[in-house]
Amino acid sequence: MAALLLVIGAFAGVLAGLLGVGGGIVLVPAFYYAFAALGYDSPQLMQMCLGTSLATIIVTSLRSVQSHHKKGAVDWSILRGWAPGIVVGAVIGFFVASALRSDVLQAIFGCLGIAVGLYMAFGKNTWRLGDVMPTGIFRAAFSPVIGFLSVLMGIGGGSFGVPLMTLHGVPIHRAVATAAGFGVIIAVPSVIGFLTVDMAVAPPFSVGAVNLGAFGLVVAMTLVTAPWGAALAHRLDPKPLKRIFGGFLILVALNMLRKALGW
Repeated sequence: MAALLLVIGAFAGVLAGLLGVGGGIVLVPAFYYAFAALGYDSPQLMQMCLGTSLATIIVTSLRSVQSHHKKGAVDWSILRGWAPGIVVGAVIGFFVASALRSDVLQAIFGCLGIAVGLYMAFGKNTWRLGDVMPTGIFRAAFSPVIGFLSVLMGIGGGSFGVPLMTLHGVPIHRAVATAAGFGVIIAVPSVIGFLTVDMAVAPPFSVGAVNLGAFGLVVAMTLVTAPWGAALAHRLDPKPLKRIFGGFLILVALNMLRKALGW
């Protein structure tokens, strides 16, 4: 299990640094296949994958926010304005996720993963829905959705937050930096909840629906390999790589959906 988790963490770290995607989009399916292969499959397995992925996001997002803040890239006004709604959505997301069976959560991950993959493969930074971020009733409506959907997928704020901000005129580097802050406020309340889940079947070193062994090993590896991916990003054109990863994510999501449907 340790060997598998080290490989998963290394892969997630390189992708995070190379493509700017959150590790959760890779970690959730990787955890699922690893734990299932090791004999820990159960109707609650996806809850373990979501909770453990979100626990790693607390550490990686805090480190990312700190790094971006030093460069002045975090838009704290957006973060403060959207934080309350995102937290509410994250808490609701935990209660929904803790009540659903693994196959239902797989189906949700599959459907949302396809949407994220399509955006990564075909989305353009020039697309716009507006020139400024939504405020008032629109912010109150959209912010909980980001937290809710992110918890159901076990991911940070990047996959939904970055597209939302860039579609409303926020420069991509500022959107990525601010979305790292979304990840922290999504992960903290939901992980507190996942720690209290009563698991019938769990891998060693688990507390509730969070596997501490996976958390420690993956965080250690991502902190080492994310800078490698960032260095590689400066040498390669990330656009075709994002399209390739978008296609890969769609295939992974389709396979999760297939398993959820029992095919």
